[in-house]
Amino acid sequence: MANPASYRPKPGEIPTDPGVYRFRDEHGRIIYVGKAKNLRSRLNSYFANPATLLPKTHAMVHHAASVQWTIVGSELEALQLEYTWIKEFAPRYNLAFRDDKTYPYLAVSMSEKFPRVQVMRGERRKGTKYFGPYTAGAIRETMDTLLRVFPVRSCSVGVLRRAERSGRPCLLGYIDKCAAPCVGRVSVEEHKALAQDFCDFMGGEAKRFISTLEKRMAEAVKELDYEQAARVRDDIIALRKVFERNSVVLTEDTNADIFAVEQDDLEAAVQVFHVRGGRIRGQRGWVVEKVEDASDAELWEHLMQQVYGAEEQQQDAIPRQILVPELPTNHEDLTRWLGKLRHGPVSIKVPQRGEKAALMDTVQTNARQSMILHKSRRAGDLTTRSLALQELQEALDLPMPLLRIECYDISHVQGTNVVASMVVVEDGLAKKSEYRKFAITGDAAIDDTASMYDVITRRFRNYLAEKETRAQSVTASGEITAHPPARAGVGAPEGTTGTAGVADPDVVPGTEEQGELPKSKFAYPPNLVVVDGGIPQVNAASQALADLGIVDVAVVGLAKRLEEVWVPDSDFPVILPRSSEGLYLLQRIRDEAHRFAITFHRAKRGKAMTASVLDQVPGMGAAKQKTLLAHFGSLKKVRAATVEDLVAAKGVGPVLAQAIYDVVHADNAAGTESAPAVNMTTGEVLD
Repeated sequence: MANPASYRPKPGEIPTDPGVYRFRDEHGRIIYVGKAKNLRSRLNSYFANPATLLPKTHAMVHHAASVQWTIVGSELEALQLEYTWIKEFAPRYNLAFRDDKTYPYLAVSMSEKFPRVQVMRGERRKGTKYFGPYTAGAIRETMDTLLRVFPVRSCSVGVLRRAERSGRPCLLGYIDKCAAPCVGRVSVEEHKALAQDFCDFMGGEAKRFISTLEKRMAEAVKELDYEQAARVRDDIIALRKVFERNSVVLTEDTNADIFAVEQDDLEAAVQVFHVRGGRIRGQRGWVVEKVEDASDAELWEHLMQQVYGAEEQQQDAIPRQILVPELPTNHEDLTRWLGKLRHGPVSIKVPQRGEKAALMDTVQTNARQSMILHKSRRAGDLTTRSLALQELQEALDLPMPLLRIECYDISHVQGTNVVASMVVVEDGLAKKSEYRKFAITGDAAIDDTASMYDVITRRFRNYLAEKETRAQSVTASGEITAHPPARAGVGAPEGTTGTAGVADPDVVPGTEEQGELPKSKFAYPPNLVVVDGGIPQVNAASQALADLGIVDVAVVGLAKRLEEVWVPDSDFPVILPRSSEGLYLLQRIRDEAHRFAITFHRAKRGKAMTASVLDQVPGMGAAKQKTLLAHFGSLKKVRAATVEDLVAAKGVGPVLAQAIYDVVHADNAAGTESAPAVNMTTGEVLD
């Protein structure tokens, strides 16, 4: 890695004009392109104290070996030149939006001699117009319906050449779903006009074509040509069927692209709805890796450049209005640049209320689902999982493969209702049957480090107890009874507590049958323990293992702020590359542990905030309350019961029955209509 001081320009060399700069590596390759209103001010910021630089910027300036700049006349020219260089050189440290290729597009290759209508995925081609994306079933049906009205060529090049040589059209030509330009039924110009009409209809001019066909049908009826009128009527029905698939979401004069983004520290998923004539005409998505430390406003600027600046983009692809969650940087220059590309006015706005804001919420939901789908597909890939486990093993210098990883997280609200979660990953995949929950009370709930120590102690104390049990299960011949490494579905009851040094009360005693060991509360120990937190939580977990005499389980922590990986008793974290599959795996496990912990915490907190009149009965706990209500069906019937009726309930003796009777009737005598339970958070009355 190069020292930025070795290639830093001398004082006064950098101009104060607007311009574009580029960092190159030792091989001369451009690794980053940026623009600035003031080149001196911007470039000097890269050579500041390395400790003050953001991690990704720090990595870039240490990877670079030189920096160059180009002065331009205005910020608008800088914007255009920056886009041109990013597209030409594809620098590794610039944001690069990758198309979400989940859905297919309806494409018309207008650059060919005989334009072709086809379903396409993948990279966009120059000279081809795209509509969509659509779901696979819908796009086939749409294409089949429209070819009835606009019989544009849809065959492959091979079929086209064979028809030209033989002088006979393909099947589609015989059933009137192709105008058969290959055999001269229509001229090249007539076929291109058909293809243009197809594009115009898909571009939002459906009403014009339907209106024209309605006039043609009326003329046929007037001339008593009912067969022609019926054919035109069928065409109208077909066009309306396609047209009405897209519901009206905004006023008919609205042409806009509505963007939204869902992001985390490493990636962002962007979605856009293309609204033309007030109807949603298509949807598109991108996923971008955050290789540079860009703000949301800078992210939107880069997106606008790459989406609308591509050469293969048609002029009509840029709408009059672009709606985004946050205005991009230099949005005034960006607006002028887009206006030049469109040859008309363009506005970039942030919707605050009304229909457009509501539609943006829908786009945001799609972006969120796109991110979830992207992460699940990436996580499910076997090669990716193997690479992630191998990267982690090498980065942490562990001798054994990471067959099993356990992650722990603590959840509470200001020290109340403290709980913890344990999630398990085996061979890179979550094993939910092995997930566990812990309730924490007493001294262990003082702070996160004490809670982490308690949870790790409880989990591995059970492991040692089971290990000792297996050691004692020696047969008369000296052989150890077979015991599987894991038993799915066997776990601890939820909501139980335990402290280090005493038997964990949530251990369920197993039933020892002849020839078998008692069922395990936990499975076999992990190769790696991951804790949600920094060095304090890591040291607490490591100390718990050391106190138990366990030395063959590694411990790391993942800190949220900079996604640093901490190891015990270390002054510096392990920094994994931003593109590391190992880092992504750790993040996914940490996020799952957090989700599992907070779900349990909310349930526990809600239960603690529920009050019932039966709580006032001395000697009556939650179990007896549940049994009593199950016997009578509701608190109203409990109030109507006599002492003799109460005694008939399971577990209720004469003394307890009298106490229940006195409490519920004292409540009635006080004139209060108390509900059986009241959620103190929401005020909801629970019967």
